[in-house]
Amino acid sequence: SKMCPGRVLCKLPCSGEKEVDLAVQSAKAAFKIWSQMSGMERCRVMLEAARIIREQREEIATMETINNGKSIFEARVDIDISWQCLEYYAGLAGSLAGEHIQLPGGSFGYTRREPLGVCVGIGAWNYPFQIACWKSGPALACGNAMVFKPSPFTPISVVRLAEIFTEAGVPKGLFNVVQGGAATGQLLCQHPDVSKISFTGSVPTGMKIMEMAAKGIKPVTLELGGKSPLIIFSDADLENAVKGALMANFLTQGEVCCNGTRVFVERKILDTFTKEVVKRTQKIKIGDPLLEDTRMGALINRPHLNRVQGFIKQAKEQGAEVLCGGDLYVPDDPKLKNGYYMRPCVLGNCKDDMTCVKEEIFGPVMAILPFDTEEEVLERANATKFGLAGGVFTRDIQKAHRVVAALKAGMCFINNYNVSPVELPFGGYKSSGFGRENGRAAIEYYSQLKTVCVEMGDVESVF
Repeated sequence: SKMCPGRVLCKLPCSGEKEVDLAVQSAKAAFKIWSQMSGMERCRVMLEAARIIREQREEIATMETINNGKSIFEARVDIDISWQCLEYYAGLAGSLAGEHIQLPGGSFGYTRREPLGVCVGIGAWNYPFQIACWKSGPALACGNAMVFKPSPFTPISVVRLAEIFTEAGVPKGLFNVVQGGAATGQLLCQHPDVSKISFTGSVPTGMKIMEMAAKGIKPVTLELGGKSPLIIFSDADLENAVKGALMANFLTQGEVCCNGTRVFVERKILDTFTKEVVKRTQKIKIGDPLLEDTRMGALINRPHLNRVQGFIKQAKEQGAEVLCGGDLYVPDDPKLKNGYYMRPCVLGNCKDDMTCVKEEIFGPVMAILPFDTEEEVLERANATKFGLAGGVFTRDIQKAHRVVAALKAGMCFINNYNVSPVELPFGGYKSSGFGRENGRAAIEYYSQLKTVCVEMGDVESVF
């Protein structure tokens, strides 16, 4: 479990047509058994899976850190959210029900909430284990099977989840993992026995997936990127607002889709806020993610690190000012000297039309933008093709609710940021996608309604 940059952890063959078909067929067979079980029976198995994850929290978190490069401190939080998610949907499994509707003359109708069949989950590399739980939790609770493809950059921890499900007693093959990149994903989307696709990743890939799904009239859930606004009013609790801004930008090395990377600060407090944010950002401990006191680990890979660096270079060329960080970081430990580390970056003097303000960087880069009025900041906050998240810091309760009501975003935060309780739905507006994960809302996206109409008298015939 030693951290060593660029070291090959394992070699995984990409799943081709044959493997994908085997995975789908095996999931289809398991679905027959699982979908016939009662919600309470499914509940018990899922609770057992949650228990195993909770019990093995430390080793799964370590595996996730090696898998992704995030700090062990954060990985533990991810694993906790994961077992909580399975526990939450286990609890819902037994309560899934339809309605009974009375019709004239003693006739009646009823609805049944039925599973879709074999669902496909395609994960991103920033929260590999957690995303797999967010997708499999509601899918399995509703009685579906799932074939999951993790990102080729983080292939490992999801395999552990598959083993845990089997250990907990789900039918063999109910949660299958296939490995590979775009080609494997394409085979999954186009497989005739797949009923639904849930994808977390970039907007361009999301478009392709929706297009492929359209050929088979398959429903999709898309959790895509963002360029979310975080609005700090001068009446905010400054200490909290600063902490919120750090949470909104630097978790998982900034590789978070709902990050509040456009930090709009009311001009009155611009200097005080900026100074404090820069001071705190410079104190963030970077290095070996397996060490307890590390707060920021390594970015996912070399090309991504280079891409983030390119954004910072371009920001400077367009007139933004690097207030701190943005450079490569070389840890003292000689084993880590070639790691994909960089110092978290704060950009000042930003304008709305700069590339660093318009495009998702997906790295530890915060852009600070001054504003004067509520009306103006809302217009600027909404002037983006994205709509995943948004946040507001203020002590004025009416203003807080007024602002979030006006934000065109699916996930809004008041006086906090980047907290994702599994009880609450998560998902975007506009190009950030549609469908919801978590909460009761996800049940809608992993089940379908059947209506049954029952006649208790003679058929009314027009013939």
